[in-house]
Amino acid sequence: MKRMKCDLLSFTIEELRHEAEALHWPSFRGEQIFAWLQKGTTSFDEMTNLSVAQRQLLKENYHINRLKLIDKQVSAQDGTTKYLFQLEDDQLIESVLMLYRHGASVCLSTQVGCAMGCSFCASGQEGLVRNLTTAEMLNQALYITADQPNRVSHLVLMGSGEPLQNLPNVVKLMKIANHSKGLHISMRHMTLSTCGLIPEIRQLEALQLPFNLAISLHAPNDDIRKRLMPVATRYSVQELTETCEAYAKQTGRRITYEYALIKGVNDSPEHMVMLGDLLSGKLCHVNLIPVNPVSGSAYRSRDAQHTQQLKIILERKKIPVTIRREMGSDIDAACGQLKRRTLAKEGKDT
Repeated sequence: MKRMKCDLLSFTIEELRHEAEALHWPSFRGEQIFAWLQKGTTSFDEMTNLSVAQRQLLKENYHINRLKLIDKQVSAQDGTTKYLFQLEDDQLIESVLMLYRHGASVCLSTQVGCAMGCSFCASGQEGLVRNLTTAEMLNQALYITADQPNRVSHLVLMGSGEPLQNLPNVVKLMKIANHSKGLHISMRHMTLSTCGLIPEIRQLEALQLPFNLAISLHAPNDDIRKRLMPVATRYSVQELTETCEAYAKQTGRRITYEYALIKGVNDSPEHMVMLGDLLSGKLCHVNLIPVNPVSGSAYRSRDAQHTQQLKIILERKKIPVTIRREMGSDIDAACGQLKRRTLAKEGKDT
């Protein structure tokens, strides 16, 4: 049986040093390969500080992951850019570039599809297809970095998928993206968003990595959360927030609670009072998010004035709170929407 070629883009710099030594090369050759890969190189022929023989040996034994751009939408309002990529097995994933005063942020997908089934989310409507490899996640950031003039300074794992279901590859991605010879993004500028898988949050706590943890909470109690998120049948709101409080105390990192405001479901003043009581005294921050309309869903948000009133209620409860700035509203910026529209055009919509 023919040996499957290893994907070099999934290797850390330490692993590439070991690969070089296994080929009877000096370990610094691994560092040179790492540097080329982090520049977005997709061809071994471009690695001109390696000999022709060395490049040929790499071609015979290794592979460099590639993404194919299928569609790209740029917001005329704020420069938010949505990318639709095709993977080597023809699956589709989305990524988003967002421009802020503090720098350029890339929102990555971590899975093809999602198993969480949240009722307000487009990316979960197809179910989970598979995890992305470290290379496929990293390649999203590398492609976008090369495609625009701003240095990417922040990574956000909030695209399609539940990152904690792909934890080993996600942790490896963060370590590669953090390296000074790579994208050199501070872990304090990386955010992992999860529906709240408690065993995996405890694993993260043990790793002691200084990135930001965001919890998709979206409800102040179990009854409402179960209506919105199937994961709530496994873990109660109380258990989740207690686990996050332990994580915050151990790591010293503030937890962000994401709260999508859905008209008539979870957005009354009473809901905000309950949320404030739930989070009182905890090292946290609440991000209020007017829900994005999703095809096939009746969920909508209220006007900005109502959202501002809810923010004031939390502030009176001494809860740090912001309202997420709406970005890319003139394009398919919400997770899964561009992919669903593309598949629908092809007659493949799930």
